[in-house]
Amino acid sequence: MKCAISLVALGLAATAQAAYYEYTTVPGYFLQDEASTDPSTFDYTANNFGLIDRTYDTDNENTKLTQWQRFYNHIHSLNKHAPIRQNTSRYGTPAWNCYWSLLDGNGTVTWSDADLTPSGIAQAQTAHDFWASLIARDGMHTPDAYFVSPLTRALRTANITFSDLALPKGEAAAFRPLVMEGLREGISLHTCDHRRSRSYITGLFPGWEIEEGFSEEDELWNGVTGETSAAQDVRSKSALDEMFERTDPKALFVSVTAHSGEIASLLRVLGHRAFSLKTGAVIPVLVKAKKSSNKCAPEPTTVSWTTSAHCTAPPVTSVTACVCASSAAPVTTPLATGFQLN
Repeated sequence: MKCAISLVALGLAATAQAAYYEYTTVPGYFLQDEASTDPSTFDYTANNFGLIDRTYDTDNENTKLTQWQRFYNHIHSLNKHAPIRQNTSRYGTPAWNCYWSLLDGNGTVTWSDADLTPSGIAQAQTAHDFWASLIARDGMHTPDAYFVSPLTRALRTANITFSDLALPKGEAAAFRPLVMEGLREGISLHTCDHRRSRSYITGLFPGWEIEEGFSEEDELWNGVTGETSAAQDVRSKSALDEMFERTDPKALFVSVTAHSGEIASLLRVLGHRAFSLKTGAVIPVLVKAKKSSNKCAPEPTTVSWTTSAHCTAPPVTSVTACVCASSAAPVTTPLATGFQLN
């Protein structure tokens, strides 16, 4: 249930409408690429988003340019020459996974597609303030395109972070994100992974664009089968392909507001080293994309989802194992039905 923001710098972007993309991460630009950087202690606000202080072959005698401005010029040159709330502490992890997480809530708190907590709001505001400081102080180039998960906590995170930023003068793209199904959190049996309706999203942020084919109701979550990591990576690869297809070739910076599990999946697809994000954190990645004909694409594979048994009442044990009460035998049917999420 963690939200995270990923700033993707698109270098060596592919061209022409074709079909198959291959992605690699280009190291040497951000501290998060380095094996010596510890994800558990890294603070992006204390490290300039992780941008490494270095020179580029595109640097000129204009020493007044900031590190971010020189980085943008360098990426522009490369591109031109290339085609929420956590509840395990209350119930214990086993009990949370096999019973409580499958409900809409506990009568006091609702976690089905949960909204941001006060802590989440504060973390999004921290990201907003850091963006604002870099824009004002360093002339940082803002995203040329914005993409966001359809889950409420990600929608609100993106809005708090970007909606009222004072954009730099010139050709800065307006904040009008595209809501993409493919950027949602990994789809488990937990109700926090069940998204609300398209109408709800439109009502929440009327000016935002929703991708074509986005269903009114959630057709992926069923409370019975869960998405495997392999299946999520297939979905993430498809989302990346769509982002590259939709984004103007001149666009260099793309913002993705998603979730810790989904960001981890995107990093796997990009070939980036594993880098666990704290809630509300940001990771920049320089991406190289090679686009080729469908003939070069590997044969598609079918990746199945999994099922797991869960209790129909609060389990007996919630510390070391999930033990269902004798009157509540394990089942593989949803515990929450008929959601009122509009």
